[in-house]
Amino acid sequence: MPAGGHVVRYLSVADYVVFSVLLAVSAAIGLYYACTGGRQRTQREFLMADRSMSVLPVTMSLLASFSSAITVLGTTAEIYTNGTMYWNNLVSSVLSMVVCSRLFLPVFFDLGMTSTYEYLEKRFSKSVRRLCSFAFMINMVIYMGLGLYAPALALSVVTGMSLWGSILSMGIVCTFYTTIGGMKAVMWTDTFQVVVMVTGFLAVIIQGSIEAGGLGKVWDIANSGHRLEIFNFDPDPRVRHTNWNIWVGGVFVSASIYGVNQAQVQRYLSCPSLAKARTALYLNIVGIAVITSCACLSGLVIYARYHGCDPLLAGAITSRDQILPYFVMDILSFLPGMPGLFVACVASGALSTLSSGLNSLAAVTLEDFVKPWLPKLSDIKYTTISKALVLLHGVLMVLVASFASLLGPLAQAAISVFGMISGPILGIFILGMMFPCANSTGGLVGLLSSLVLTLWIGIGSIVWPRRRWLPPVSTHQCPVNFTATTENATGTALHSVVMDTAANVTTQTTLLSSTLGGNLTSESSGLNYPPEAALYQLSYAWLAAVAVLSCVIIGLAVSFLTDPQDPREVSPRLIIPVYDRLFCCLPERVRRVLRCGVRYGEQDADDTKEHTSAELEEESTTAKEQANSTADGKARQQEATSL
Repeated sequence: MPAGGHVVRYLSVADYVVFSVLLAVSAAIGLYYACTGGRQRTQREFLMADRSMSVLPVTMSLLASFSSAITVLGTTAEIYTNGTMYWNNLVSSVLSMVVCSRLFLPVFFDLGMTSTYEYLEKRFSKSVRRLCSFAFMINMVIYMGLGLYAPALALSVVTGMSLWGSILSMGIVCTFYTTIGGMKAVMWTDTFQVVVMVTGFLAVIIQGSIEAGGLGKVWDIANSGHRLEIFNFDPDPRVRHTNWNIWVGGVFVSASIYGVNQAQVQRYLSCPSLAKARTALYLNIVGIAVITSCACLSGLVIYARYHGCDPLLAGAITSRDQILPYFVMDILSFLPGMPGLFVACVASGALSTLSSGLNSLAAVTLEDFVKPWLPKLSDIKYTTISKALVLLHGVLMVLVASFASLLGPLAQAAISVFGMISGPILGIFILGMMFPCANSTGGLVGLLSSLVLTLWIGIGSIVWPRRRWLPPVSTHQCPVNFTATTENATGTALHSVVMDTAANVTTQTTLLSSTLGGNLTSESSGLNYPPEAALYQLSYAWLAAVAVLSCVIIGLAVSFLTDPQDPREVSPRLIIPVYDRLFCCLPERVRRVLRCGVRYGEQDADDTKEHTSAELEEESTTAKEQANSTADGKARQQEATSL
């Protein structure tokens, strides 16, 4: 079949069967955990999986939580459009996970909190905790709604699958198994869905390589099309992707996910020991490498297929994000069930992220908003409320997805805002854990200032998008009838001027040019950029780093101006002994000075007593409820026997 030729745009019965099996297995896992073990009757089991999960499901769930449909669709489109610089994110991911395992993970594991943001109340104040919790909740609901809508839209346009059918089916099944099965169901469905994702990627890579003439041919075509770029040390902070902003800025982005994000921390704490939690995080590095590499290779394979007949320019698709579904229907539709496997791959990416988000939202809402208002309910009632919260957030997620088509550019803005929030939240945790002199006033002002700054830059980059050239694309190999709508395009080098926002969301205006390079003017983009718009040209990859630095610097400045916190009065459990963990080779007298008076190793008696009492109370409550449940069961059994 020639590239750009006729593409089948419908799914067969076999495809729908494969997709239905994915949904059925996910629902069955939820039913299994709803009917076995403790039957999700306690908070500890429903939200934290009894803190007894093995390394494998935790690793796979960590991987699946942020390997979303955006990874499946967006990363392949990124590589196809811009080249392989994105692959460098593996370096920053490895660095950040090693740092998180040594710094953040021990603190959260020692405190044993259900909500990550509970730390902020212990370290700063209730105001800081509530602000972060509320920001997290709003953004997760919007992000999940758009994360449900985006893949459904891409699949419906290219495969003919019903948009609302896919939204409702995925939304209902995801909410169902998360509500009844709790954290255990989420983790094991994540494990299954990761396997489906990798299988779908391998099908694309293998068949695409065969069609192109082998991986060597794919590499040669990508190289001639300027898609192979691994090193770019341009110091200009406005350049979208360089080794500097991906390696350095990417560490902050990845740390905001794997260091302090509720969905990930909740998975660490489901492990029975710190050692197993670290092992799961380190194994996740391997998983990230596999998923990212599969997505990047898929992008190169797709470019090898369409380097002479770009589907977007030829009018076959309306968005770069549809390039992977279009490719699958092009080369795999002759195999019954293979397009269905790809649909299952995309759906797995969506479901894994959505279920993790629903579970984490329930935990944060319960711990940070419900319990302070209803502090004396029984554990069973709190568990029932948690399930109701999952259901509520699931309904909100589907509603956001349903209205996403009406949002237009606001949908892009919402995705941008999600990225802008994670940096300030990471900043407030770094301020609290690494700077014992920071006080509550400094924390609140630093957090608010960082949020305002990143929102200003991010929204400004949407109003005044970045302008840059893309690598060339072409339609000179398209069939004649296929390029009828692209008059005078045949044989011409095609370049694109991209309007690039802070969240890597692009609005594209295609221009025809017979030469490479050239200076972009305001006339060519249709926008008249004011001088102050230069700030908005900052690469989105630096945004998290700017957020963290602004939060820490402003927070420290305000703390010193408003009576800094006495480090001797801060519980050592709330502060990371950075120099002891990262620079243990330094002499003890030097490290003693660097500790700034924090009493590491001299645990507060009050803190220890409070911690122990809380654990004993939780164990006592759980034991009583289990005893009551056992007694009720025996009574029912005796009654049945007598009858």
